[in-house]
Amino acid sequence: MRLEGKVAVITGAGSGMGRAMAELFASEGAKIVAADWNQESLDETVALVTGAGGTITGVQGNVADQAQAESIIDAAVATYGTIDVLCNNAGVMDTNQGVADVTNEMWDRVLGINLNGPMYLSRKAVPVLLAGGGGSIINTASVAGVGGGAAGLAYTVSKHGIVGLTKQTAFRYAQEGIRCNAIAAGAVETNIMQSVDPTKMDPAGSARCNTYYAAIPGQLKPADIANLALFLASDESSKINGAIIPADAGWLSA
Repeated sequence: MRLEGKVAVITGAGSGMGRAMAELFASEGAKIVAADWNQESLDETVALVTGAGGTITGVQGNVADQAQAESIIDAAVATYGTIDVLCNNAGVMDTNQGVADVTNEMWDRVLGINLNGPMYLSRKAVPVLLAGGGGSIINTASVAGVGGGAAGLAYTVSKHGIVGLTKQTAFRYAQEGIRCNAIAAGAVETNIMQSVDPTKMDPAGSARCNTYYAAIPGQLKPADIANLALFLASDESSKINGAIIPADAGWLSA
């Protein structure tokens, strides 16, 4: 098993890519700490992993809240004694507003969950990883983190921020055994659009984004992202650090 004996913290584990990561990592021998703001969805993930014979504990929390984010790491250490892998996967979408139209509420919400959350979790987890001799941090970025056409301002900035968080963390702790990489996910079949009110989508912004979406070669499944995350969590990727790896069916090559 590729993650035998390792402890993996996965946020946004109640559905989509996070749930796929939890199920796959557990099947490869990892002990899972699954976190999500939605208790019902989280319970479903825990039941799926447990039913398949995996080891998992669920922690309800909103990663945008510093105390709640840090409590996820505390729960992992209290339950399993250490952390080997951190998957900062929780995220929400915006409603395609540009800078002239984005509201403070949208800006704060999207950056709070998509960027502040991963920083809070990483900041709390790094000392634990260092104490254990290193580990792997995997951030869920997006094609929106390497371009400007896939979403509105708030989401785009949040994912560009994830790229910076990934690269600086990778460089800073490379000599101390911590690797940090990001997955630039393309169009993945998840429920992220349920995180926004469709009646509040910005028509002009959406029209501009649709010209970018026209180049999508195809949608990915959550398992496609989970498979890449598994590789980055495992020792097979021991020399990969600071990478922003597209998983987009070739979208960025268009």
